[in-house]
Amino acid sequence: MNRETAFQLVKLKLKNKNLVKHVLAVEAVMIALAEKLGEDAQKWGLCGLLHDLDYEETVDNPERHSLLTAEFLKDEDVEEDIIYSIKCHCDKVPRVSLMDKAIYAADPVTGFIVACALMHPEKKLAPLDLEFMKRRFKEKRFAAGADRTQIASCSELGLSLDEFLMLSLNAMQKINRELGL
Repeated sequence: MNRETAFQLVKLKLKNKNLVKHVLAVEAVMIALAEKLGEDAQKWGLCGLLHDLDYEETVDNPERHSLLTAEFLKDEDVEEDIIYSIKCHCDKVPRVSLMDKAIYAADPVTGFIVACALMHPEKKLAPLDLEFMKRRFKEKRFAAGADRTQIASCSELGLSLDEFLMLSLNAMQKINRELGL
């Protein structure tokens, strides 16, 4: 599946604009991670773009989250390892590959960074820096839905938390217009 087809699926399946922005942010972070780690950026980007395809259908049934996406995508032209990684992002299957570990860490970090931007006086990604994000990271009540342990699992990719936060921020800054930040 190419990116254009994947994005058409996103627009078909996801009606919430903030959720569309979320998958775009995860796509950007996954591409940046793939480039950093010498992996297939197009494949990793698709994983990020498609990872929450069933979110609106499973919001009241979280035990089905990612499993409906997997069922849907098996009939599409999507590689099996992408489908497996999508199931990893919400702990449905064990994380084995680098892509599995990347999507697991990338999913919550985007929400954390968006929360940081909205907390900043300018409400934009551009002025954010590592110090600001690290201070907020230590505040357990801040962006409480962004699982800190899951974000810190970036260490499984050989990245420090500082490296991962900056890589993710830089990736999201590149698409700031699409994100409205």
